[in-house]
Amino acid sequence: MEQTKVVVVTGASDGLGAAAARMLARDGHTVVVVGRSPQKTRAVAASIGADHFVADFTRQDEVRQLAAALHDGYARIDVLANNAGGVFGDRAKTVDGFEKTFQINHLAPFLLTNLLMDRLADSQAAVIQTTTLRGGMVRTLDLDDLDHDKDYDPVRAYNAAKLENVLFTKELHRRHHARGVSAAVFYPGNVATNFGSETTSRLMRFLATNRLSRSLLLTTAEKGAEQLVRLAEGDPGRDWTSGEFYAKGAPGRLSPLALDADLARDLWDRSEELLR
Repeated sequence: MEQTKVVVVTGASDGLGAAAARMLARDGHTVVVVGRSPQKTRAVAASIGADHFVADFTRQDEVRQLAAALHDGYARIDVLANNAGGVFGDRAKTVDGFEKTFQINHLAPFLLTNLLMDRLADSQAAVIQTTTLRGGMVRTLDLDDLDHDKDYDPVRAYNAAKLENVLFTKELHRRHHARGVSAAVFYPGNVATNFGSETTSRLMRFLATNRLSRSLLLTTAEKGAEQLVRLAEGDPGRDWTSGEFYAKGAPGRLSPLALDADLARDLWDRSEELLR
């Protein structure tokens, strides 16, 4: 490792995010732990001697407070790892009026990244996004119904949000790479965490909670975190290519929809409109 970095990891109160935070701290980096649960977030941070912040991504005001605290607290942010996310059950709106899955998985990290953009550019930072699919499970993305008012299903909403993560990364690279910001999105494998325990989808809940399925079909949080750590510690342009999707440590294939540059641009514009 050539240099230590300041790495902000969201969704770091447990699972993959916590595992990545521990690995990065072990390697000597300054890690900033961000999570929703005060108790879990504090415990992870204390175990590695890191700073921590609590933010509920269902609330835009807390995302804005988090961005302000990070901006004021750190003169440099080398890596922003947007790892927070989740798949949920019955359709619910946040206090901001957006469907919960959409806000937590896409709109909140989109907002956080943009609020920190000047600091990220000044730091020549990398923005790393966790996703769980290549986009092939989503056939269309209706930019006029990102809240899924017409067709809500918990798994469908989650898959759409994960496609949005890929499109966000592609467009982030296009808009801001010239300023020095690099971006990558990666698939960590099917990680055995409590990630899907709140969903009403029988399959997702079975995978998330059944001990046998977890041992046979899922990978460990530590194994999944290795890819995040590799990207965070790597040098964009040398160790990985900005704007790309990675799976199993190498560039991966994406669906045509995930590679649609016009859709990526329009999603960005639409997301900005929703946050005004």
